[in-house]
Amino acid sequence: MKMIILSHALDNFSTTNFNSALKAEIENIDKNLLPLQQGLSLSSYVGPSQFKTIILSISEEDNDIHAKVGIFYTGIIAGCSCSDDPTPVDEQNEYCELQFIISKKDAKTKVKLLDI
Repeated sequence: MKMIILSHALDNFSTTNFNSALKAEIENIDKNLLPLQQGLSLSSYVGPSQFKTIILSISEEDNDIHAKVGIFYTGIIAGCSCSDDPTPVDEQNEYCELQFIISKKDAKTKVKLLDI
C-alpha cells in the first residue's frame, strides 16, 4: 500500500497557510488510499467524481498533528450490469469524516474513518 505523505502541509504548519495547504494536499490524494468506501451510507461504491474537503479541526501533540476533515464525495448504486438492467448509474452525494494524523518528523500520515 502506498504511504500518504503530507509534506507540503507539514511545511506550512504554524503558518496562516496551513489549512489551505492541507486542504489542497488532501484533495490531491488518490481516493483509493482513503477509507471512503467504508464511509458510504447511501450507495454501494465510491463514484468517479473528485472529492472536496473541509477542515473541521486541528490539534497538536508532541510528535503529531491531528486534523479532523470532512470529505464530500459521490457514491453509486450499482445495478446487476445486465444488458436489460433499467437501473441508471446515478451518483449519490456522500459525506464522511476522517482523522489525519501527520507525523511532525517525516510527514507520514495515517488516516482513519470517524464515526459521525
